Amino acid sequence: MGATENGSGGRKTPSEKNKRRQKRLYPVQILHETCKQVFADCGPHIVPSPENVQKLASVLDGITQEDVGLRPNMPFFDSARAPVITYMHIADCNTFSIGIFCLPPNSTIPLHDHPGMTVFSKLLFGTMHIKAYDWAEDLHPGVTDPKGGSMKLAKLKVNQEFTSPCKPSILYPNDGGNMHHFTAKTACAVLDVLGPPYSDQNGCHCQYYYEIPYEIHSSEVQEEEYAWLGEREKPEELCVVGVAYTGQRISTKRR
Repeated sequence: MGATENGSGGRKTPSEKNKRRQKRLYPVQILHETCKQVFADCGPHIVPSPENVQKLASVLDGITQEDVGLRPNMPFFDSARAPVITYMHIADCNTFSIGIFCLPPNSTIPLHDHPGMTVFSKLLFGTMHIKAYDWAEDLHPGVTDPKGGSMKLAKLKVNQEFTSPCKPSILYPNDGGNMHHFTAKTACAVLDVLGPPYSDQNGCHCQYYYEIPYEIHSSEVQEEEYAWLGEREKPEELCVVGVAYTGQRISTKRR
């Protein structure tokens, strides 16, 4: 028998088979399977390895609005629909969830947290302002809570507008802006991957916050870098309506 290029008698190696299979899969299916691998050994407060974080971010970066069946001129994004936000559930399990938030112009998702979670977000289209905080660990002597112990000091992590196309954002349990607030400047679609998903049983309860400016008289600290955050009930003005996902289908069967 003559020699072959791959040196295995013409048979494909497992790596080659996997690459060919990946080419046959829809991008959303690849995202789902990557999530299964990345979050397989994770849970609340357990962050994927840097290699796996980069792997998932790379896959997410390749997802387009066409892959998930969305267009800016769809009814979900009509300005007359604000402040109603539409949520499309794609998939979930005990270790992760995938879904899309569809925001018409001027709609907002109030300040909320992601306790013990690693979250990947991809802005599929539109312009959005994001304001995000992490809890402040560098408390200064003499700092007092204006509400007598019911608030916590947070440090501003992000406060800017993002326009698609842009790289996925990643937040961690204690870094990256775990508590954030979204404001749609135009019609926006945000693809979210949460690991693990929200669950009261696992201590991953979604908590909403209000903020009070932090006043400090110091030449070393800028006031706008900090704010007092207090817990609040889910805002009455927040209206999220679930609809069926109509984009590329995925299979949740083991392969």
